Amino acid sequence: METWKLNLYICCAASFIVSIGMSQMAPILPLYIAELGISDPGDIARWSGIVFGCNFISLAIFSPIWGRLSDRFGRKPMILRASAWLGLIMIGMGLAQSVTHLVILRLLQGALSGFQAAAIPLIAQETPKNRSGWAMGIFFTAQVSGGLMGPLAGGWLSEFIGYRHTFFLMGTCCLLGFLALTRLKETVKPNPRAAALGLRLTFQRLPHKQAVIGLFLTTLFLHFSLTCVQPILTVYVKTLVPDSEHLALISGAVFSSTGFASMLFASRLGRLADRIGSHQILFACLTLAGFVAIPQGMVTAPWQLGLLRFIHGVAIAGLMPSTNNLIRQLTPPLCLGRIYGFNQSAQFIGMFSGSILGGHIAAEIGIANMFFIVAALLLVNAAWCRLVIWR
Repeated sequence: METWKLNLYICCAASFIVSIGMSQMAPILPLYIAELGISDPGDIARWSGIVFGCNFISLAIFSPIWGRLSDRFGRKPMILRASAWLGLIMIGMGLAQSVTHLVILRLLQGALSGFQAAAIPLIAQETPKNRSGWAMGIFFTAQVSGGLMGPLAGGWLSEFIGYRHTFFLMGTCCLLGFLALTRLKETVKPNPRAAALGLRLTFQRLPHKQAVIGLFLTTLFLHFSLTCVQPILTVYVKTLVPDSEHLALISGAVFSSTGFASMLFASRLGRLADRIGSHQILFACLTLAGFVAIPQGMVTAPWQLGLLRFIHGVAIAGLMPSTNNLIRQLTPPLCLGRIYGFNQSAQFIGMFSGSILGGHIAAEIGIANMFFIVAALLLVNAAWCRLVIWR
């Protein structure tokens, strides 16, 4: 097997495991916090938000740092460090004795992780340019698949082996992923001069600085538009079927439809991007996501919302791989890791701000109107893409 394909498949397998480990705690976190001694429902909700969200803050701060170090010391050492650290953190969460321990561990997880910030540049630099869109699509499929499996695996395992042992098992799986990643072969040698460049000099050396910064904003707006809606989807579904006895099941189906669509179409859109250009896929998917968000605020039944969220997921499937591929094409190799690190920071800032602000905005203007704001953000972004990226 060709080296770049071997690297891709190993990174995809590890990313699948890492995504399961990162997302498996979502359904069991409030229950685990209650087991640690927090009994008031309001306090459980507050602590759940703090524990879940603090990880995004430290990830946003430290991703560019780890990206810079990957430029200096190589992508493989950073990937190995991040995967091993995640496994140890998961095991540590199973040993936590208080909710404060969970907060500290989640902050450390974000500060010392950075798996994606090193894995994406490795795939980008090792893959032939005419196959990079497909490779990014395959990697994104692995991420989404793990994200979909994680909550299901976490809920199922906790029923049989308990919350603590679920963390132990997930941590062990991450360490097994670390062993698989030792087989990576990095053929492009690191450039120590890259880490010596300051932030200002790094951006001065970008031949398409405006476009790269715009791609950062695209990543931020994309993840803001996703996470500002996700926490309130169940509430929205309840307004559509107020008397249903299967609210959790219906909401879960609507919620998962986006991820399943992304999983099915990411590699296909990546292959298409290799043929017609990632800039065209980016513009088309931003436009589709913007227009399909509008009717989501006007649905009258859950199946309509689920269908529209599925179409939205098809658009999402083309956005992240195209963004990563365009960054690869517009960025000099010597600072690729750092630029991908900044893009990761934009992603986590969008996720954190969306999860925090989405509920407050929806409470002020109504849940249905939230979809119109999402549509406006995405369509303005599409117009910018058409003017700047195409040029």
